Amino acid sequence: MKSKKIGVIFLIALIVVLVGGYFAIQYVKSKEEKETIVEEYIPQEEIAEEQVRQTIVSLYFPSKETEELNPEARLIDIKEIINNPYEKLTSLLIDGPKNDKNKKIIPANTKLNKSYLEGDCVVLDFSADFLNYSKENEKEKTNMINSIVNTLTELREINQVKILIDGKENSEFNEIYTRKN
Repeated sequence: MKSKKIGVIFLIALIVVLVGGYFAIQYVKSKEEKETIVEEYIPQEEIAEEQVRQTIVSLYFPSKETEELNPEARLIDIKEIINNPYEKLTSLLIDGPKNDKNKKIIPANTKLNKSYLEGDCVVLDFSADFLNYSKENEKEKTNMINSIVNTLTELREINQVKILIDGKENSEFNEIYTRKN
């Protein structure tokens, strides 16, 4: 009878140890899960809405020293170019470079009357002031054309540029221009 009592006590102790061990393991697991909960990442510096809407465009202007075209990167708001990117990029060229080492290529007082896309060719209709470039310097005309063409062909949908003066074709700019490397 004594051995039966010892067996029962041993069995009860074993059950207590097993049940206690089971709950101890569950407690440790739940504590580990709480510690490894993934929290939302919060950057040290919030990105402003203005930064999200900006993009970099390349405008081409001739160097004051070498007369060779150089790309000039500009950070602009996407909203400014979303509706008519050809007009916006051309108006930035008309405004001139921000870099002091480059020079303005499009003649003063030139206005862009309108711009539109025909297939992969953008048509730019300039005011007559566009013709006020130095006729003696052939490089100036070439740079003016290549500045416009290189800038606008940065856009994927553009492969060619046609230039009109006050809505009409002009003998000085009667070609359809493509990018030259």
